[in-house]
Amino acid sequence: MSGINQILLESGTNELEIVEFAMGPNKFGINVNKVREIINPVSVVPIPHAHPHILGIMELRGEVLPVISIERTLNTAQSNEPDHEKFIVAEFNQQKFVFHVHNVIQIHRISWSQIEKASDMYQGEDNPVLGIIKMDHSMILMLDFEKIITDINPQAGITIDKMQSLGERERSMKKIVIAEDSPMLRRLLKVTLNEAGFSNLTFFENGSDCLDYLHSAAKKEGSILEKVQIVITDIEMPMMDGHHLTKRIKEDATLKEVPVIIFSSLITDDLRHKGQMVGADAQVSKPEIEELVKMIDVHVK
Repeated sequence: MSGINQILLESGTNELEIVEFAMGPNKFGINVNKVREIINPVSVVPIPHAHPHILGIMELRGEVLPVISIERTLNTAQSNEPDHEKFIVAEFNQQKFVFHVHNVIQIHRISWSQIEKASDMYQGEDNPVLGIIKMDHSMILMLDFEKIITDINPQAGITIDKMQSLGERERSMKKIVIAEDSPMLRRLLKVTLNEAGFSNLTFFENGSDCLDYLHSAAKKEGSILEKVQIVITDIEMPMMDGHHLTKRIKEDATLKEVPVIIFSSLITDDLRHKGQMVGADAQVSKPEIEELVKMIDVHVK
């Protein structure tokens, strides 16, 4: 498999395509929207004193890209079939990376509802598994690639120091509802939004739970905007993704006035139209937390 022909699904269908890849006997998945191409391994130049998960750098059509060993990241044994090994060239968080894997198997088209949340017994913040897909004869583990990158370079993620450009801010009791499946990112969002002055935050691990909460709030006396001032949602989440959540909010007569900001690593020129199609009020790419705060200020009066 030398490349990926991405199929742009109708926005808001709660579907996705994943690339299934192998690390030893275990199967893992990455969203096709993160994948630019899949190539055979090429020469890698080691970097002195680099993070142990980084194999080095390589050149691809004039770009110098870091090569990350998923083998080292997951602490798995070396491949017994080196001829099958592949490089997955990925792009998210407005950056490109190359992931070295043991084998690439196939592409699956599934619903987000098929992805089960990882058990609390092994989902802790140190675990890179976000969800589990049960297939006919195996299970595919969805990895948190944003965590993998942030573990290597914390400055590549959401950090408090990015708030400094906003200057002094007043405390705000605006009610912000956030749908984000990553435990690490929920913690970082809480810390940074608190720093920005927002302390009335309610988090959900997927779009389905978030939507249930909004429906419950809408049934109470008064306008929904008196109870929830804004919704911030990731795109990639088990059970219900952020595009489908946004679509459901904007199609609901009792919820449609609530501003929705999509805050995702998948905000690119190629994919931005999906958020527009479902009615998102704004779209901000991770990890631009300062831009997210600015958009909250714009859409919540």
